[in-house]
Amino acid sequence: MTSHHDSILKIGEALNAAVLGQQAVVERLLIALLADGHVLMEGLPGTAKTRSIKTLSKLIESDFSRIQFTPDLLPSDVTGSEIYRDQTSTFDFQSGPIFGNLVLADEINRAPAKVQAALLEAMEERQVTVAGTTHSLPKLFLVLATQNPIEQEGTYPLPEAQMDRFLLYVQVPYPADEHELAILRLVRGEKTGNLEQSQATSQEAIFAARKEVNAVHVSEAAEQYMVDLIMATREPSRYGGKLEQWIRLGASPRGTIALDAASRAHAWLAEEEFVSPENIRAVAPACLAHRVHLTYEAEAAGVTRTGVIDEVLKVVVSV
Repeated sequence: MTSHHDSILKIGEALNAAVLGQQAVVERLLIALLADGHVLMEGLPGTAKTRSIKTLSKLIESDFSRIQFTPDLLPSDVTGSEIYRDQTSTFDFQSGPIFGNLVLADEINRAPAKVQAALLEAMEERQVTVAGTTHSLPKLFLVLATQNPIEQEGTYPLPEAQMDRFLLYVQVPYPADEHELAILRLVRGEKTGNLEQSQATSQEAIFAARKEVNAVHVSEAAEQYMVDLIMATREPSRYGGKLEQWIRLGASPRGTIALDAASRAHAWLAEEEFVSPENIRAVAPACLAHRVHLTYEAEAAGVTRTGVIDEVLKVVVSV
C-alpha cells in the first residue's frame, strides 16, 4: 500500500464515520475524486447528500463552494461577472462560486435552463467564458450536485447534455434500521462537540493518487467488455427481450470513458494492479444509468434506469 493509497482510504474511513450506513455512496465519491469526475446524487430529503459532500470538502485541503439552485438564479450568480471600477474606469472580473475546488450544486434541478447552460462549459472544459474572456478553473475541480426525486413543483429536468457530463449518478437510499440509533448518537455528539477532527489530505496527494489510478492496467478483453456493455445500450435489438422493449437511446462515448476511468479507480482502491470484469460491473450502474433513455413502455411499467443497466449486466457476458 502506497502512502497515497493510505491517504485516500483514510478519507473514506472518515466519511463513513460521519455519514453512517452509506458505504456505497462513500465509495462512489472516492471513485469520482480519483477519476476526476462530477457526481449527481439523487435521494430523498435527510439522506445526508449535502452532509457527505461538505464532509468530503473538510477532509481535503480545498476551497468549498455552495450554490443553492433556485428558479430566480442567474448564470452570473454561478460564473461571476464583470464589475466596473470607477477609480480605474475599467472592468474587473469577480469570480463566482463555480471557482471552488469542490462545488456543491444543491438541488440542481431547481434552476432554469440558462443556468444549467452556464455549467456546461465549466463541467466539460474546466473553464468559464464571461464577456468574451476565458477564465480557467482550479486544477482540483469537482461539481457534486444533489436533487430530490419526488418533488416536481418548481423543478426543471436537467438537459441530457448536462446529465452526460456527470461521471457518476449515485442514488442515496435511506439508511438501514440498524444505523438509525448510531445516527442519532452521532448528531447528538456533534452538538456537544465530542467528535474528533480529521487532518485534511493535501491536493498533491490527490493528484499523485490519480497518477497511480491512470497506471492501472486495462487488458484488451476488459476494454472489449466495456464496449460490449455500451453497445448493448445502443443496439438492444442484438439481445431482444427486455432490453429491446426498455431502451430508446443508449450511452454516448462519454459512457465508455466513464467506465474506463471509474473501473480503474475501483481496482486501485482494492489494491489490484489490473481492471477485472468485477470492477467494471461494480461501477457500471453509476456510470451508465443516467446515460440511457427509456421507452414510454418502460416508464409506464415503472422500470428504472438502474434496473435497465442491471439487465444489461445479466445479458452481456465478459470474455
